Amino acid sequence: MSRNDSKYFSTTKKGEIPELKEELNSQYKDKRKDAVKKVIAAMTVGKDVSSLFTDVVNCMQTENLELKKLVYLYLINYAKSQPDLAILAVNTFVKDSQDPNPLIRALAVRTMGCIRVDKITEYLCDPLQRCLKDDDPYVRKTAAICVAKLYDINAELVEDRGFLESLKDLISDNNPMVVANAVAALAEVQENSSRPIFEITSHTLSKLLTALNECTEWGQVFILDALSRYKAADAREAENIVERVTPRLQHANCAVVLSAVKMILLQMELITSTDVVRNLCKKMAPPLVTLLSAEPEIQYVALRNINLIVQRRPTILAHEIKVFFCKYNDPIYVKMEKLEIMIKLASDRNIDQVLLEFKEYATEVDVDFVRKAVRAIGRCAIKLERAAERCISVLLELIKIKVNYVVQEAIIVIKDIFRRYPNTYESIIATLCESLDTLDEPEAKASMIWIIGEYAERIDNADELLESFLESFPEEPAQVQLQLLTATVKLFLKKPTEGPQQMIQVVLNNATVETDNPDLRDRAYIYWRLLSTDPEAAKDVVLAEKPVITDDSNQLEPSLLDELLANIATLSSVYHKPPDAFVTRVHSAQRTEDEDFAEGSETGFSESPANPANGPASPPTSATGAPATPPSVAPVPDLLGDLMGMDNSIVPVDQPVTPTGPPLPILLPASTGQGLQISAQLTRQDGQIFYSLLFENNSQVSLDGFMIQFNKNTFGLAAAGPLQVPQLQPGMSARTLLPMVMFQNMSQGPPSSVLQVAVKNNQQPVWYFSDKISLLVFFTEDGRMERSSFLETWRSLPDSNEVSKDFPAIVIGSADATVERLAASNMFFIAKRKNANQDVFYFSAKLPRGIPFLIELTTLTGNPGVKCAIKTPSPEMSALFFEAIETLLMG
Repeated sequence: MSRNDSKYFSTTKKGEIPELKEELNSQYKDKRKDAVKKVIAAMTVGKDVSSLFTDVVNCMQTENLELKKLVYLYLINYAKSQPDLAILAVNTFVKDSQDPNPLIRALAVRTMGCIRVDKITEYLCDPLQRCLKDDDPYVRKTAAICVAKLYDINAELVEDRGFLESLKDLISDNNPMVVANAVAALAEVQENSSRPIFEITSHTLSKLLTALNECTEWGQVFILDALSRYKAADAREAENIVERVTPRLQHANCAVVLSAVKMILLQMELITSTDVVRNLCKKMAPPLVTLLSAEPEIQYVALRNINLIVQRRPTILAHEIKVFFCKYNDPIYVKMEKLEIMIKLASDRNIDQVLLEFKEYATEVDVDFVRKAVRAIGRCAIKLERAAERCISVLLELIKIKVNYVVQEAIIVIKDIFRRYPNTYESIIATLCESLDTLDEPEAKASMIWIIGEYAERIDNADELLESFLESFPEEPAQVQLQLLTATVKLFLKKPTEGPQQMIQVVLNNATVETDNPDLRDRAYIYWRLLSTDPEAAKDVVLAEKPVITDDSNQLEPSLLDELLANIATLSSVYHKPPDAFVTRVHSAQRTEDEDFAEGSETGFSESPANPANGPASPPTSATGAPATPPSVAPVPDLLGDLMGMDNSIVPVDQPVTPTGPPLPILLPASTGQGLQISAQLTRQDGQIFYSLLFENNSQVSLDGFMIQFNKNTFGLAAAGPLQVPQLQPGMSARTLLPMVMFQNMSQGPPSSVLQVAVKNNQQPVWYFSDKISLLVFFTEDGRMERSSFLETWRSLPDSNEVSKDFPAIVIGSADATVERLAASNMFFIAKRKNANQDVFYFSAKLPRGIPFLIELTTLTGNPGVKCAIKTPSPEMSALFFEAIETLLMG
């Protein structure tokens, strides 16, 4: 390299950050403004300009509103990463909150709410208090929203400083926008609080209804949503409320219309006059129809909401079915929703129109839509008995078109029609058999085979038809093989001639020797044993009368439908799921790198091999985090977090709870835990689920830095806060209550009472142990039913939902003591009756999400033997219930 080449390594440019720093400290206002714009532009594209924090904050003290807005925007973005420097802005905030210009006062209070830094929160209370009582309504409405944001950061501070009372006072404000924002803020606070914060009284009701007419469209949405949670005192009050809200149905904004519909639907439940209800239904139809003339995305949202509405009030749109007819240019997602609603609105009066539409859809080019249309015809046949014959005629016409996928879909739905109306439409089987050669889809094949087997005695060549399928038996999918096996057994039982005898031998041999499918093999062995030991018993089992299938167009449970209708115009009504199924409200504390063991390898669970206790419990796969490891401990990789992909979050709890109570079962003995013994049990206190834990240190070293995590489980249990356990000296013990949340980390598969737990501390490896969940812990305090409601619910649930079990060893000595014991577990006494010489007790209970449990206990008091029967929409939970009730009754 020559001497002259050194010039390439020297430059007069300072770099972007130093240049911006210089411009920000310029004496010229325009230059400072341009510099701040450059900083915001760099921040927007992802460049780190946090080093300019002090220089940008110095530009706050300006009368230029545009520059002030830019600086505030920068502050919101970087205050979290520079909490100590953010204090520099406090004085300016206080000064701006008293500025003569209301826009600057509002801007200051808005920005204060967006800066989520605990250190400066207290400094902002006085300015916020002043702004809540400001002369200008624009400032007051901005301050109202700021209270909700502050509550999210520090709820205790908001309550101590009386901000909630100030918010409630704003409901009586003379400016409708202030009222709307106060309602929105209170609703947000209520969502984050476990106790009642915002309750509408008759006084506030009139204020809200008055403000409703004058505020903006989104203000109206907030007020309508709040009003929908108000339960009118009587039918007259409900009618008055609805009358005041009805004009909102004519609003141009879809959100306002849907919120008004929600409000009216909920109040209609209290209105007893049929004329008033009929008139309201007429008034709600036109606005809902109007929503279907909007763009496709809004149409889809409207249709999902209408789908729920017609399940509760089909009369609203009973005469408007034509608006749901699909247009050629509708997107597929809109067409599918329209089909669903047409099925729900189909009646004997309009079925001819509907069938003509469905028949036309079945000739379109979109295969998925065609299949859905054919299925829709079948569902109408199942729903409307008098129209079933017309539906079948349309299906037969479609079969004659000879389009492969149409034929196959038609056969699938005709199988369901046969199950709905047995021994009624078998004359069409001959037409179906003509299409055997075209079947190549598993579900269609299985449906056709079921029809042949079910009506084998009426089909002359049933054995030949089945034989054509048997040629490819080993290559067929499992569902076709299962149907072939059952159909061949039916044929043999109905026509025990030489041909079917040979066929059954071949099928049973294939299904037991040649297959690897355990379902098929087990079913074949059962049939073989039945046929070889008692053919008459085989007839009773295989040819037994089948339960008639029912209409599934209104498939939502009543309790779920109630919850979804209360959430119309929200995501819940679009997903058709309750909010807690997809929204989690776990607030994370502000964390530093040292505290966050979930996001990398700073700190975390020990790398030492896990020592299982109580059997080989698998490591948890999702959990809630725990307190930070002290900085003095050497950083180690997060075994569970890094290897298992855990999603940890820390929830602040002010002080550890150290409860006392009955002895807890030992889950990790000291012999397994290197001297650490853990006893634990789930408990319920004041409507909240806790995990009560006792830690005993029998080792020779102090133990600290305790953390806990839970594996995925049936109820989605997870910690709602960190584990609060003090340092344990040798020989010491500590007991704590860990608050729990539900539905956070749900496991798949059948319900299980197993709860897998991982616990660690700074001195030992990770300990795994398993606990047993008692279903009784989840029974809520509002499970008591009136007798009439109990009877109505019992009758409304199908008999298949009733499960019973005998407990021959249990003795009920005292009826009163048993009632008292069950009431302590939130199972409430309903009634008692005599049946022969036995006593029959009825109790009601309720799981979260409104799932009722209706319980019947039958016993001869003082004698061994108790029969327990339950009826519930979730019969899969019965095993867990019987396990828990047995333990409770045995005392």
